Amino acid sequence: MAAFDILAFGEPLMEFAQLDDTRRHYLPGFGGDTSNVAIAAARLGAKTAVFTAVGDDSFGRDFLKLWDEEGVDRSSVITMPGERTGIYFISYGPNGHEFSYYRAGSAASLVTPSLLPLDLIGSSRVLHLSGISQAISVSACDACFAAVRHARAKGVVVSYDTNLRLRLWPLDRARAVINATAQLADIVLPGLDDARQLTGLDRPEDICDFYLKGGARIVALTLGKDGTMVAVPGERRLIPGRPVKAVDATGAGDTFDGGFLVEWLRSGDPFAAAAYGNAAAALSTLGHGAVAPMPRAADVATFMAQG
Repeated sequence: MAAFDILAFGEPLMEFAQLDDTRRHYLPGFGGDTSNVAIAAARLGAKTAVFTAVGDDSFGRDFLKLWDEEGVDRSSVITMPGERTGIYFISYGPNGHEFSYYRAGSAASLVTPSLLPLDLIGSSRVLHLSGISQAISVSACDACFAAVRHARAKGVVVSYDTNLRLRLWPLDRARAVINATAQLADIVLPGLDDARQLTGLDRPEDICDFYLKGGARIVALTLGKDGTMVAVPGERRLIPGRPVKAVDATGAGDTFDGGFLVEWLRSGDPFAAAAYGNAAAALSTLGHGAVAPMPRAADVATFMAQG
């Protein structure tokens, strides 16, 4: 039996979300896409773990406590003496939320292939990582490729969110690395805006075909309020979104990823997985911040039962 359903590898970030227009009051919280996925999946019933490095600081200790509280295994997380945990701020303006990052040189960016928990990777059902996991440093990028190749060698499913962040690297480099990684992944989880830049294609159908031809078994292309297009070899379906009165979309894509993986591991049905992920993501937009509003399994079940 696998040790964990999902092992997420990436960078955690302490979050500070603006509470009012004065920009003087910020609510602390937690972020970082892969950590978010692990927490979302744990709340939805999966057995999850994280691998990363945190600083030997109060924020790093806060993350260790968070993962313990959320039931996410953090036994392989490295605490690096003298290093720091990255942070970001969320501000809200007329165009929605804006992010300001202070993450350069974070402990997570110092991870190298030699630090990988190979036994943990090999004993998990799914290894999940993202383009952000690779963008934070050259050594972290190398570690991601090494983790993916080890997972593939051990028969572990590789799940990959392309998550393009052009503040971290130029588009040409991002395209080369992200598209190469997508070709090694079993499940590719892109967002439409990012995928258009990464592939040079416009139509969702063509983007799905691009990733399938690259070798993916499943593509779940999120389309915002329009839902998710799911493609497997020989079949493609648009899974409608779930309309809600959204407050803050921070972390919604990560919640989708977590929900998708939980349901796919449970049922083996990628179309049902997308419907479940859409519902979980919609509920996660009803509060501020990435982690706090993530739903529990019972919340999603009730929401989906409403039709």
